Amino acid sequence: MVKSSMPRMVAGNGVFYPIIGFASCVAFIYMSFGDLWVNYHKEPELSFVQRNGTHFMVNGRIFYINGWNSYWLMDHAVDEYRRPRIRAMLQAGAKMGLTVCRTWAFNDGAYNALQISPGRYDERVFKALDHVIAEAGQHGIRLLLSLVNNLQAYGGKTQYVQWAWEEGVGLSSSNDSFFYDPSIRHYFKNHVKNLLTRKNTLTGIQYRDDPTIFGWELINEPRCMTDRSGNSLQDWIEEMSTFVKSIDKKHLLTVGLEGFYGPKSPKRLTVNPPGDWAANLGSDFIRNSNLSTIDFASVHIYPDHWFHDQELEEKLKYVYNFTVSHIEDGDKELKKPVMFTEFGLSNLNKGFEPSQRDRFYKVIFDILYRSAKKKKSGAGSFVWQFLVGGMEDYNDDFGIVPWERPSTYRLITEQTCRLAAVQGVLPSQKDHLKELCLRTR
Repeated sequence: MVKSSMPRMVAGNGVFYPIIGFASCVAFIYMSFGDLWVNYHKEPELSFVQRNGTHFMVNGRIFYINGWNSYWLMDHAVDEYRRPRIRAMLQAGAKMGLTVCRTWAFNDGAYNALQISPGRYDERVFKALDHVIAEAGQHGIRLLLSLVNNLQAYGGKTQYVQWAWEEGVGLSSSNDSFFYDPSIRHYFKNHVKNLLTRKNTLTGIQYRDDPTIFGWELINEPRCMTDRSGNSLQDWIEEMSTFVKSIDKKHLLTVGLEGFYGPKSPKRLTVNPPGDWAANLGSDFIRNSNLSTIDFASVHIYPDHWFHDQELEEKLKYVYNFTVSHIEDGDKELKKPVMFTEFGLSNLNKGFEPSQRDRFYKVIFDILYRSAKKKKSGAGSFVWQFLVGGMEDYNDDFGIVPWERPSTYRLITEQTCRLAAVQGVLPSQKDHLKELCLRTR
């Protein structure tokens, strides 16, 4: 989710940590010219993530994820002066023991567009995405890549509908025609094929063959409010997930849902936010996730968007119940992993204090840790969102630079250490976790 409008361009390299003396010189040279030193053509050390029932598996071991969102990676990689922020962010994530970053693999018709028009791409931007994937692999970070936006930021389904309208083939000017217009479905399938079969210019590996990619997300926060029965969205998910799997059988796939229960679900009355609106968005967590072509379920948590008058304690109680409910669904209904791929607390709340955000994070982290200890379906969580220093103009009311607040940094890294204690240390973590977890005790 991009809560704000398109960000403005800003200068600065976003380096977020002070280093003195000789180390400072080395860091500057590495940040500026490091690409010349990195052999991106060596064999990748990461293995493909697989699914076994309600668990993700890596090299025969259960894999629980402490991850984060940085939707802006490809956009920043386009410009040389902003590109160091990608390395800074991935380095920081690795040092925190984080293992998966969720980011956009789309930008349709907007500034720095990847897809300029249906089937036409800006190679400069595609090479930026190549860079993000190659750089992530070097730091042992896997990527969950989203393929299109339901929202208008970075083009989204609105841009696809506009393209069809401009070419005189669109059935309707409604944004929801994205889901049912045959021409637009063809546009999206073509984009999926082009992306999945892209050969990375830095590694020489096709995206569909690259284990650096954790998996694909069909669409960020799909809603089809003109068909509250949910049939239009369900049909689209069935067709597109089948199409993705016909091209790429190696990677995991999810929908990108917010996690609301549809009008036929009894949980709409007890777990959805109050009122009828959440059940009438054309989506349904159980129905949409319960397809053989969908490997895991996704959930987003934004109590500030759902409640406007409740106090923090009431919000946290609701978040607890909402999170536990979806893990129960993974265990009992879906028999699949459940990932909380976005969650955030707004700093625009009246009387907001950063400590409130720490408490919110801790509720979700604790539930996921307990689920991991019991080997339940709660498979991971992704904070929305992380940035590096100098990115104030790209922030929304949820973003943080995690190392700027020691208590927040400690909370996130403690979750890394707790999950590592359950599953063991992954090869990508071994250089960081010994010191990190001793420090967080």
